[in-house]
Amino acid sequence: MIEQNLFKGRHFQTNIILLCVRWYLRYALSYRDLEEIMLERGLHVDHTTIYRWVQSYAPELEKRCRPHLKACNDSWKVDETYIKVKKVWFYHYRAVDSEGNTLEFLLSPTRDTEAATRFFLKALRSTIDGTPHVHPVEEQKASPQLRLTPSHQFLE
Repeated sequence: MIEQNLFKGRHFQTNIILLCVRWYLRYALSYRDLEEIMLERGLHVDHTTIYRWVQSYAPELEKRCRPHLKACNDSWKVDETYIKVKKVWFYHYRAVDSEGNTLEFLLSPTRDTEAATRFFLKALRSTIDGTPHVHPVEEQKASPQLRLTPSHQFLE
């Protein structure tokens, strides 16, 4: 997409939109926090407008930035723990490379072969592609080159 088409018809300038979207995605700010920050700078932007910007432009930013992210290395380890999230216990699977960067993670209510397989497919996919990112489960199951053999069924 050309920038003119991407931001055509918007009331605010391109740099204001990108700044709000980037700050929302990068920092732990709410839409109302961003509304307040922009108001301090003399811009009256409603929080629902910022929400619409994030929904509209975040996928495009992710698509354009993904090739520039640093690829992970070939050495990585897997960690599993049991954590409580909003008063519910979950199994937390995590893949970390040798430099300490988290490659993938998965929260699962069950500790079984299906959850482990789902996690390893995500982790393998992220290392094959070179950058970590999330794929839908249907897409993971559809890729035949990433099938785990029955010898990997260690979490029963």
